[in-house]
Amino acid sequence: MSDRMCPISFEKMINWIITELNENGTIFGIHKGKFYKNKEHKSAVIFNEKLSSPLGPAAGPNSQLAQNIIAAYLTGSRFIELKTVQVIDGEDLPVAKPCIHAQDEGYNVEWSTELKVQEAFNEYIKAWFLLHVLMKELDLSEKRDFMFNMSVGYDLKGIKSPKIDAYIEGMRNAVNTEIWKECKQVLSLNMNLFKKFSEKDLDNIDSTICSSITLSTLHGCPPEEIEKISNYLLEEKHLNTFIKMNPTLLGEKFVKNTFDKMGYDYIELNSSSFTKDLQYADGIAMLGRLKDKASKLNLEIGVKLTNTLPVKIVNDELPGEEMYMSGRALFPLTITLASRLSKEFNGDLQISYSGGVDFFNVDKILAVGIQPITFATTILKPGGYERITQMAKKVEGQLKGSISCINVIQLEELAKHSLKDKHHLKELRTVDSRKISKELPIYDCAIAPCSIGCPINQQIPEYVNLVGKKKYDEAFSIIAKDNTSPAITGTICNHNCQYKCTRLDYDESVLIRNMKKIAVINSQDRYVENIKPVELKSNKKVAVIGAGPAGLSAAAFLRRNGIDVTVMDKREKPYGIVEYVIPEFRISSDMIRKDFELVKKHGVKFKFGIDGVFDINRLKKEYDYIVIATGAWKPGKISLEEGKEKVVDALAFLEKFKSEKESIRLGKHVCVIGGGDVAMDSARAAKRVYGVENVSIVYRRTRKYMPATLEELKLASSEGILFKELLSPKAVRKGELVCDVMKLGSKDSSGRRRPEVTGEIKKLPADTVIFAVGEQIDTDLLSSNGVKLNDRGFPEINDFCETSIPKVYVAGDVKKGPSTIVSAIADGKIIAKNILTRENLNNDFADKNISLDIKELYNKKGILRDPVCEEYESERCLACSHICELCVDVCPNRANVLIKVEENFESKHQILHVDGMCNECGNCGIFCPYDGNPYKDKVTLFWSVRDFENSTNKGFVILDREKSLFKVRKENGQVTDYILGDKNVVSKEMESIINTCMKKYNYMLK
Repeated sequence: MSDRMCPISFEKMINWIITELNENGTIFGIHKGKFYKNKEHKSAVIFNEKLSSPLGPAAGPNSQLAQNIIAAYLTGSRFIELKTVQVIDGEDLPVAKPCIHAQDEGYNVEWSTELKVQEAFNEYIKAWFLLHVLMKELDLSEKRDFMFNMSVGYDLKGIKSPKIDAYIEGMRNAVNTEIWKECKQVLSLNMNLFKKFSEKDLDNIDSTICSSITLSTLHGCPPEEIEKISNYLLEEKHLNTFIKMNPTLLGEKFVKNTFDKMGYDYIELNSSSFTKDLQYADGIAMLGRLKDKASKLNLEIGVKLTNTLPVKIVNDELPGEEMYMSGRALFPLTITLASRLSKEFNGDLQISYSGGVDFFNVDKILAVGIQPITFATTILKPGGYERITQMAKKVEGQLKGSISCINVIQLEELAKHSLKDKHHLKELRTVDSRKISKELPIYDCAIAPCSIGCPINQQIPEYVNLVGKKKYDEAFSIIAKDNTSPAITGTICNHNCQYKCTRLDYDESVLIRNMKKIAVINSQDRYVENIKPVELKSNKKVAVIGAGPAGLSAAAFLRRNGIDVTVMDKREKPYGIVEYVIPEFRISSDMIRKDFELVKKHGVKFKFGIDGVFDINRLKKEYDYIVIATGAWKPGKISLEEGKEKVVDALAFLEKFKSEKESIRLGKHVCVIGGGDVAMDSARAAKRVYGVENVSIVYRRTRKYMPATLEELKLASSEGILFKELLSPKAVRKGELVCDVMKLGSKDSSGRRRPEVTGEIKKLPADTVIFAVGEQIDTDLLSSNGVKLNDRGFPEINDFCETSIPKVYVAGDVKKGPSTIVSAIADGKIIAKNILTRENLNNDFADKNISLDIKELYNKKGILRDPVCEEYESERCLACSHICELCVDVCPNRANVLIKVEENFESKHQILHVDGMCNECGNCGIFCPYDGNPYKDKVTLFWSVRDFENSTNKGFVILDREKSLFKVRKENGQVTDYILGDKNVVSKEMESIINTCMKKYNYMLK
């Protein structure tokens, strides 16, 4: 396996395109339904060329190979900024791999094309011809509606070199080049393949590939060098010129402050970039001179905004010490620079814009008078090139031909708004990684990360789809299979599922919890009415101690599968903390009642108001299995030097608030210590107490590191709760909370930055201090019953939550301290499964397969859409368990390919990796939900024996096409020769992949 790409011959590419389109309805994986045609019949005019869209890929990974450019064109790109060429090329150009990391804001460590300059030129000419063919053949336009813009770098000496000079001249007029002649001849000889493209169309293809150029210079290039190159391109090459400028023009202070305000405070800048790069005043003066020069030459000069931003590599995102940032975090910087430069020239400045463009802002950029608009990071994310179609359609009606002037006032407003727009703020995607802790399988890899991320593995895509179709009863029956507290989790679950949702890489997570609640409201009561307890299938009995979510889940799962269960609790009502502590403003008593009725209807028996301490030995005389689910009610340890007696425990306060709110008096000023959901509940409850004026949440780190869910933080903030960050409580004295002022240091094992004492003291007014930090379990209760504890004071358990005492289990918070409701339910499910297995009983957790419309799912790909209301959320769900193919979406080179295999697999959809088209950029590994890299872990098709031998990938290379002879590296790593049809040489799965490639995807073979 090599990181060097192998360009596809022009003849082979034609065959590939025509065959794939006819047999699969796709071209390089782009679905026919995403092919873009301008239906408004409006156009954009750039450098006197009429385009059906002013959009396209920025010079980068999506404009490097012919197939990349084709994919971009098909989806709506009409301004193609070709990847930069420079005098150092091919194998002489060192590029660290992987080189792309587009998980949120984008990063890269590559600059120009990795091909040799001549190879790059050939790719661009091949693409030029093929776009003309596809334009006619697919009826996308009668006349050429696209343009190419070349990009060169990085100094005048290199640009004047024979290699780059020949490149520029060839792009100005390619008619005498070898590749031009080859392409024209190949097309002429293959006219029989086309229905609409004719010899006349071929003869009419213009040999002027580019009339414009973008100058890319390295960071630190002197201003006089930039001006010399620009003058050369204007005077000697007569090219309309864009000068790529850097966000460093804004100054380090502005950039740093902007990042801090928007939540990107972890990005570490390189100060040297700001001092060595072109300075703002020099840039303005230079542009003024160059505009005068261009005007005299009847050419145009403009700026390309912006280049990427150099930042330090501190978390091993990519190899090396420095990487270049792009994407949504760059948008506020780039649009601000555009605003400032436009104001300097009173709107008379041609701007080619690229910096954080996506569906949510592309129309706004165009509206102020900026075109063309290019992008890179957004199409490196799930949806890939097919995101372009949505953008092109969105701006289609805005096209106004040529634009003579930028609306400076409107642009300034856009720049100001960008700092507050949620689409650019870090909090929209605070999840570091959506990956699940499973290895990427070589076959059958489609998976719903939301379901895996859910502790009880709810079949989320299935019930979301059914709720969207208003089939509430069917949806709820799926939910209830794995969830004994659907009403509670539909209201206050911490929704782990949403932190794994693929939509996070589009816009925002599907509102999964809300969809569950809709099913609950519309169906749960009816579902419960129809429950009939199953007959007992065993003479064994189970005692559950504790009627919280954990105990009730174990009880319900066991009883509905035929085991006799009795739940005991010292309180008079079920659901523990949910019932007695969580405030009514978060969950109503009616929702709790719904879930209790569900459990009760299955035939579970209850004993409430139990006096005394439970005794395992006594219970064992009557019950065969015991489940301890007593929760974590003990107050956490208060680490204060003095004034501990004046501190109120959060659970005690919340319980009193819920039962006798009117009698509570807290004074005017309340401080809540802690940063979790209990702290948020306590603060919001305190704010509702009579006489309270101010409530402050005191936390030793910053709000960003608080463990509470984002929505709970927002609710607290919206209700006027004050957040006192970087304060560590020290003592309570005379109505004040005395705190150490902290600062954030290096990261700890959790990934959060350590709080460090500064030596400064701060005092907060505090009539009442509520302590909401780490409730504890009753270890005495466990140890006195003979349950062995580990060194942390938690019960020692096996994989099934069984303690050191056989057939005695623990579930929920008592297992290892405060956790989530859904995790408690998961414990109950694990225990129930284990007990049922021991009793040789089947369980009813079997998956319920729902068939979904595959075409409908493909239509959702590449469509960005904010959540508006729950009614439409199913339209945002991508049903990843049915169709994933993220590695196909995000590969710029189309090196990961979907193939449809008819046998020997769970799914017909399998992924094949084409080695010759891969440069090991690593982007597919970033977005694959598994812990793996598709370009290394999937079956690989090799185009040469040498590449096969230099790789460890499982896969094959064809040795003799006529004999159907292959060399195969099997799943176990062994290499063998294989003739198609031979038995017991390779696995059935590998045989099916090879056979399918020979029969249906022969055009991909070398």
